[in-house]
Amino acid sequence: MLLDKSVSAVVTGGASGLGLATARALAARGVKVALFDVNAAQGESAAKELGCTFCAVDVTSEAQTDAAFAQARAANGQERILVNCAGTGNAVKTAGRDKTTGAIVHFPIDQFERIIQINLIGTFRCIAKSAAGMLSLEPLAPDAERGAIVNTASVAAVDGQMGQAAYSASKAGIVGMTLPIARDLMSEGIRVNTILPGIFDTPLLAGLPDKVKDALAASVPFPKRLGSPDDFASLAVEMIVNGYFNGEHVRLDGAIRMAPR
Repeated sequence: MLLDKSVSAVVTGGASGLGLATARALAARGVKVALFDVNAAQGESAAKELGCTFCAVDVTSEAQTDAAFAQARAANGQERILVNCAGTGNAVKTAGRDKTTGAIVHFPIDQFERIIQINLIGTFRCIAKSAAGMLSLEPLAPDAERGAIVNTASVAAVDGQMGQAAYSASKAGIVGMTLPIARDLMSEGIRVNTILPGIFDTPLLAGLPDKVKDALAASVPFPKRLGSPDDFASLAVEMIVNGYFNGEHVRLDGAIRMAPR
């Protein structure tokens, strides 16, 4: 797919981190970008920086998601590109003992459901609504392509660490649905791919001490650094522009394989 001012895109989680870097890369190529994010202050600031449209949205809300797509399409036209970066995580063991009282406790089920709702169902909600909109578009030469979708999973989908049951389940779900969705949409000319980032320097790591970040970087086989949002954006753009890239999930992790903890 050629990237220019005739093409519009939606990037969820676009106010920071991986989403912002991807939005910046697309905007630099002339694409009309709409940023979806739950953080209004960051979203408005990012949209001002990039000259983009910001849509405040919680992807767990059907009504908010519908409203955001309507707003984005009113501003930029029907998107041909969707990049799903909205997500969150936590670290809670399935069952164990409270460190203070010694009482036996288990992972709060409502917290497990929240991670699944945001990461997995929120991603699918945006895919389904964006793909439905793309069906209204005329296909592009030479392959009769209508659109491209890129999702964000994690190496935790296959290398989940202690305490990551909910997070790993949500990201494994994204990996697992990539090929079936690509097959669902193949006759309509819509491609679907997923990136599995390793340890990236994103806002999720912002609160860690420098020595912890340095240790994490040293654990990467090569290059011995944290992944940058620009690394992610580069692969996302390649998945969009390379018309033969379809139905794949790709690790982007410096060859790391996560230890149990």
